[in-house]
Amino acid sequence: QAQLVESGGGLVQPGGSLRLSCAASGFTFTNYVMNWYRQAPGAEREFVASIEPITRATNYADSVKGRFTISRDNAKNTVDLQMNSLNDEDTAVYYCSARNRYTNSRYWGQGTQVTVSS
Repeated sequence: QAQLVESGGGLVQPGGSLRLSCAASGFTFTNYVMNWYRQAPGAEREFVASIEPITRATNYADSVKGRFTISRDNAKNTVDLQMNSLNDEDTAVYYCSARNRYTNSRYWGQGTQVTVSS
């Protein structure tokens, strides 16, 4: 059974940093593009970043470019999101998602709360 478990969320001051992690199990990790999405209160879920399984090519939302870095460890079946220079607009529930390269089917984690506040 496929499972994605996020960790690392919490409360951080503006300008601070946080690192999110996602542990994957129950599927062939290298067949999946890994993604981070987020959903702020009252807003729709939005794309944050993605990373290809083999080339490790990355893609970012304009709002996080230069501040966030996505990475993956195919040996450990994990994907991380390093978030720097956080501001209150980054407050959201962050979701890890796995998209199959061949079928486009997806798995989602339960989400982890990130709150940026002084």
